[in-house]
Amino acid sequence: MLRAYLPSSSPAAAISICALKLSLCPTLTSSSSSRSRSRSRISPTFTNFITSKWSIQDVLTSTNIFFSFTLCFLLPASYSTGSSHDVGRELLVQHLLVKEEDKDLLFDLQKRLVRGDDLSDLALEYSVCPSKEDGGMLGWVRKGQMVPEFEEAAFSAPLNKIVKCKTQFGWHLLQVLSEREESVLEDIQPEELHAKLQDPDFLEDAQFIDVREPNEVERASLSGFQVLPLQQFGSWGPEITTKLDPQKDTYVLCHHGMRSLQVAKWLQTQGFRKVYNIAGGINAYAVKADPSIPTY
Repeated sequence: MLRAYLPSSSPAAAISICALKLSLCPTLTSSSSSRSRSRSRISPTFTNFITSKWSIQDVLTSTNIFFSFTLCFLLPASYSTGSSHDVGRELLVQHLLVKEEDKDLLFDLQKRLVRGDDLSDLALEYSVCPSKEDGGMLGWVRKGQMVPEFEEAAFSAPLNKIVKCKTQFGWHLLQVLSEREESVLEDIQPEELHAKLQDPDFLEDAQFIDVREPNEVERASLSGFQVLPLQQFGSWGPEITTKLDPQKDTYVLCHHGMRSLQVAKWLQTQGFRKVYNIAGGINAYAVKADPSIPTY
């Protein structure tokens, strides 16, 4: 699916099996039991991403970086199949994957699903995709992020109906849990943000996140930004949809705009509709928009 560029030293780079895009979706799963499980667990891969050292090139060359991820179906970002009706449409998908030769297992799993077993539980037990650790949840996907066979099956599937498809990686049983219009992720220039911040209505209608560390915030900060340090993600990430309103415009700030971009992309996977990354971070804001703010 999405491209995941991993440092060669990362343990995840050794994973040889394929995976679809994976993200923690604490607010949407197919059953109450799996919903509880997703809210209470952060995958090891997620933790590895948070604590790893990513170069600027790693970030810039990735078509879409999410905190919880696995190896992906490598496709150009521009790839797309299907009708224009699907443009701007996103699907919330979960799946399980079995090897091509495991047809007996595939048939058994299909029978169990017909009897009422939960796809999340079966994925956790039987899937060979690393997304099994989160019940097969792949998060929100859009056209151009998937190999053709999986994309066609997903965008043709009725909501909540489990369908089967075969790709070069094996057999998939997938379920579309929800759909929505594609979310927005844009850069905003410091000068534009500064002008907006002078409007009391803007301050009331939007929400603001600073993902820098507390010692950085002490050196330079913007009023009205809620501090959610990236290195403390484990304490606030699972509860993000209770801390913030996914329907509000959300602005994300860091030192130079790289950490904030990572968080902004992840917020998209959590259902946030309009997310804005402050280009250049607080350093650019101080240089271009408000010289009274210290640089460091």
